[in-house]
Amino acid sequence: MTRGIGLFGGTFDPIHTAHLRLARALRDELDLAEVRLIPAGNPYHRTEQPGADAAHRLAMVEAAIAGEPRLVADDREVRRDRPAYTVETLEELRAELGSSVPLWLLIGGDSLATLDRWQRWEELFKLANLAVALRPGFSADTLPPAVAQHWQARQVSDFPNQAASGTIRALTLPPVDVSATAIRTRLQAGGPADGLVPDAVLAYIARHGLYR
Repeated sequence: MTRGIGLFGGTFDPIHTAHLRLARALRDELDLAEVRLIPAGNPYHRTEQPGADAAHRLAMVEAAIAGEPRLVADDREVRRDRPAYTVETLEELRAELGSSVPLWLLIGGDSLATLDRWQRWEELFKLANLAVALRPGFSADTLPPAVAQHWQARQVSDFPNQAASGTIRALTLPPVDVSATAIRTRLQAGGPADGLVPDAVLAYIARHGLYR
């Protein structure tokens, strides 16, 4: 039986403790072989440029997960010279890993609510399963009708080991309320971020003078 691989993409500007909590939850709840954290090189969905460039954000991810079992950094989107769409990243991974390996794409409830705006979004289900980290109070009634149809038809309470793609599972561990934007604001003001950002990442930020 092939163990699945989790995929956790994001700007990670900077990576913080809530990101790590979600990555561990994805790994442990689904008993995955590994979770790949994939920093966005050129995030097309952001209205402003990240506070740190892609190379720094990748290095911070690597620092944050050093020594973490089955968490690895994937630099494929950082290496691209154009915006990276999730569906293209999944197509790359399928070409590398084959069609039978279960892939679990982690997204938040906010992303689920706007999934129908993603590039070629319905093709995501042909390439991967979705693991959705829901905040308390989530209601499927808030989803766009097309997304709600997928939510109702594909949701499973326990993941089928043989499913390489096409299902949706809600993570039982909801995300905590930690914001990278608030952390950047705190760091820009010279304030502390202990407990919000891993120590190794704080050391990297200080060493390179980021977010000042």
